[in-house]
Amino acid sequence: MFASNLSRRGVLAGAAAAAAFAALPAAGAHAAPAAGGYRWRNVVIGGTGFVTGVLFHPSVRGLAYARTDIGGAYRWDERRGRWIPLLDHIGWDDWNLLGVEAMAVDPAHPDRLYLAVGTYAQAWASDGAVLRSEDRGATWRRTDLTVKLGANEDGRGTGERLLVDPRDSDVLWLGTRHDGLLRSTDRGATWAPAEGFPPAPSATGQGVTLLVAAGRAVYAGWGDDSPTLYRTTDGATWTAVPGQPAGAAAKVPVRAAHDRHSRELYVTYADAPGPNGQSDGSVHKLRTTDGRWTEVTPARPDGASDTFGYGGVAVDARRPGHVVVSTNNRWAAVDTLYRSTDGGASWTSLKEGAVLDVSETPYLEWGGEQAKFGWWIQALAVDPYDSRHVVFGTGATLYGTRDLVHWAPWIRGLEESSVRQLVSPPAGEAHLISGLGDIGVMYHERLTASPSRGMAADPVFGTSTGLAQAAARPSYVVRTGWGDHGNGAYSQDGGKTWAPFATQPAIAKDAPGPIAVSADAGVLLWTFVHWDGTKYAAHRSADNGATWTEAATFPKGATPVADPVDPARFYAYDTDTGTVYASTDGGRTFTARAGGLPSGDSQFKLVAAPGRTGDLWLSAKWNGLYRSTDGGGTFTKADSCWASYAVGFGKAADGAAYPAIYQVGAVDAITAILRSDDGARTWTRVNDDAHQWGWTGETIAGDPRVYGRVYVATNGRGIQYGEPA
Repeated sequence: MFASNLSRRGVLAGAAAAAAFAALPAAGAHAAPAAGGYRWRNVVIGGTGFVTGVLFHPSVRGLAYARTDIGGAYRWDERRGRWIPLLDHIGWDDWNLLGVEAMAVDPAHPDRLYLAVGTYAQAWASDGAVLRSEDRGATWRRTDLTVKLGANEDGRGTGERLLVDPRDSDVLWLGTRHDGLLRSTDRGATWAPAEGFPPAPSATGQGVTLLVAAGRAVYAGWGDDSPTLYRTTDGATWTAVPGQPAGAAAKVPVRAAHDRHSRELYVTYADAPGPNGQSDGSVHKLRTTDGRWTEVTPARPDGASDTFGYGGVAVDARRPGHVVVSTNNRWAAVDTLYRSTDGGASWTSLKEGAVLDVSETPYLEWGGEQAKFGWWIQALAVDPYDSRHVVFGTGATLYGTRDLVHWAPWIRGLEESSVRQLVSPPAGEAHLISGLGDIGVMYHERLTASPSRGMAADPVFGTSTGLAQAAARPSYVVRTGWGDHGNGAYSQDGGKTWAPFATQPAIAKDAPGPIAVSADAGVLLWTFVHWDGTKYAAHRSADNGATWTEAATFPKGATPVADPVDPARFYAYDTDTGTVYASTDGGRTFTARAGGLPSGDSQFKLVAAPGRTGDLWLSAKWNGLYRSTDGGGTFTKADSCWASYAVGFGKAADGAAYPAIYQVGAVDAITAILRSDDGARTWTRVNDDAHQWGWTGETIAGDPRVYGRVYVATNGRGIQYGEPA
């Protein structure tokens, strides 16, 4: 799906790169407060993203790690009973490193942790890196690679692709997607191609899908045109494992686990790497003492209504022959775990007898439906110190059990939302309403608990594309997004309950975009942009969505902005031409105002300051920040910052005449979270080096009722909120 043209040449990472970011603190480590003196926390939702790997340390009771596709890695803190984020220090310029491709621990040295990071292998993405820690992720050293990794691409749930050699703790192996197998002899400080590894890497395949130790041998799964399993017993010579079962010859080895008691290696296979696209799969085991293969597949897909592959596999470190495997991409019957206590001779599905408790994260009921046992199950682990403590990852959470019957999200502290919109109401119960990728809109009556109403329903949306509140009538809120039963909805009670628009423009089904509502809630303006970038004409409704008419003079694809005081005024910024458009007749017609502004980037953002007519601010990324006080007729560039990616407003400081301004931007070399109490003349950085969260340029919002509180949208670490310490 994602291609890379890198060859095996140029893989070596030198000592200079190995020293980069030496001893950088993780988010959980102590860091000196920034000039703003802020305390940062997650707005609690609970999970919401794809947990691609979970790993119990084999030598330390209660120590576990989890990785996600776009939201970093976590360490389980047994004493505090929560996951601790380990990569919140990743900054703006290194956003691609927030996706974790693989992780590894050293059984002989419990404090050592290694992560292979890199979200995309596309040409436009930065190269990957290996992070290594001697204190369980509290601080890191980083080695930059010259190959790309793909933590958010197909195959992200396979693995692990990173392994400490069982014969020598100084030796590490790293499997890549398009550049073969790499080897380090200095605990990850430098890397070189592994000599003697036979498969030739390609620009399109999966490359090395897994690495696992079995005694003193290392096995590597290969997922390209001729999928197979390779083995080395001396660290120098690799050979294909003989006698591999014919049924697995055309399938990708997804994951593997070694039962050290029975000396059997269990391998799951699928006809695609997943998590999408799998329709067939199997499970096999290899007796490593004599090379005998045995198929132990629990259930076969029927090839028609019930199609799936196999994903996770885990063995019980305390009981020989006890093994658990997961199905994957089984949408019709819903994925399950199969458990065997006799080495795979017989299996029991754990789904049918499962009792799910999702009360801590109600969104898992998907707008009132029954919570599903699982989907996209590729991460799976059995606690080596507790045979009945089994955990598995899904596309939205991490489930755990202590008795194989009762299951609940094991997710406290782990937040992985990709956040699209933030609204902080000026009144009412909730201080925040959010629009998210994959799980729609949330009404946050508390910031410290998952929203009790779960996902906004009637209708349920997947990804939210628009969220707006009537400035003079905050009880009225509208939302848009990708839904199966309508793509727009309104609320008359501030976002607690919703109803679908009575009708919608035909294009809304295929290209729902952002929406605006006039200050008095009398007019809706909805724009439409397809996921492929195609822009369509906006539509206007003056009867709460009962009827819609085309707004022909509105610039196609632009984001509509309502004036917060005058209900007749709307604005839009045409990013193609660098022109601001305005309407003074309730969105019926638009005319061009200021031109010659920065153009050519769809992520430029126009916002209106609260409580003022015609007071507009334009975030133009590396072109800086601009302001208009005449409804878009003229703009003045702020000389206090050189880059601006998102702007929002909050309660003014005591004695200040203008609302507090928050932005994701730069006044010096660092892109940061900034606050201004004097109308953008000066700025204070309010985050610090330990709290950066990669890319944060989607949206930002201050709280209109609490001075200093700011909500920050991240792409993978949920909603962060900061307050003066």
